[in-house]
Amino acid sequence: MGQTIIQVDAFTSKPFTGNPAAICVLPTAQDGSWMQNVAQEMNLSETAFLLKQDDGFNLRWFTPTVEVPLCGHATLASAHVLWSEGHVSPDQMIRFYTKSGLLMAQRQGEWIQLDFPVNPSEVISTPEQLSQTLGVPIKWVGKNSLGYLVEVESEELVKQMQPNFQLMTTLPLSAVIVTSWADSDSEYDFVSRFFAPRLGIDEDPVTGSAHCCLAPFWRERNSKDEFLAYQASSRGGVVKVNYTGSDRVFLSGQAVTILRSELLI
Repeated sequence: MGQTIIQVDAFTSKPFTGNPAAICVLPTAQDGSWMQNVAQEMNLSETAFLLKQDDGFNLRWFTPTVEVPLCGHATLASAHVLWSEGHVSPDQMIRFYTKSGLLMAQRQGEWIQLDFPVNPSEVISTPEQLSQTLGVPIKWVGKNSLGYLVEVESEELVKQMQPNFQLMTTLPLSAVIVTSWADSDSEYDFVSRFFAPRLGIDEDPVTGSAHCCLAPFWRERNSKDEFLAYQASSRGGVVKVNYTGSDRVFLSGQAVTILRSELLI
């Protein structure tokens, strides 16, 4: 019997937008090399693998080239699949056991709320190579466990920038989050983009884990606990952010199933 793989667009309610993830609910445990081969075959920013446990699911995430310790959109997509495919009841909170500790998901109407660890950034001086890589004026730079967090002056700069991905692979840190406060006439509070060519992803369409860094950054500057954020990739996606200053941040998004396939090998 083959392995069912379900592809979901996450952090969106519209097909062919948001961030696609492949979800495998495993009947039995598989080794990491098999998971990596499947992720390479799917060639999406992340493929998630779930294995049932007594009170939840073991969850691992793989890009086409590496396993990663945390992925927001594939966690959102995993929760969507578990509910929509009948693995758990619609009113049941889901517990995920991961390399980043216990993560939880619960439904809130048409939205899914994720309980994630916050990831604050430490201010650093701007590396010259980072400025060359991004090709835009930099207002502020910090670093966190994901990589660099970069603030620029305007939403237009975030949307129009065209980084040098080859040069980006030579940076000391593996990923770059670029953000700005949204324009005054926008429905969103802030915008961002996420780049990680060293992880096999030049630009990630919508990155939940990046918002674990963005939440404390923007809360400190605006004294707000709730934000509506837009990740301004070509596909685009929307993230609701709730952060009150604790060690946890709540990220909410929508998801839609795109296709169901069967792995025959």
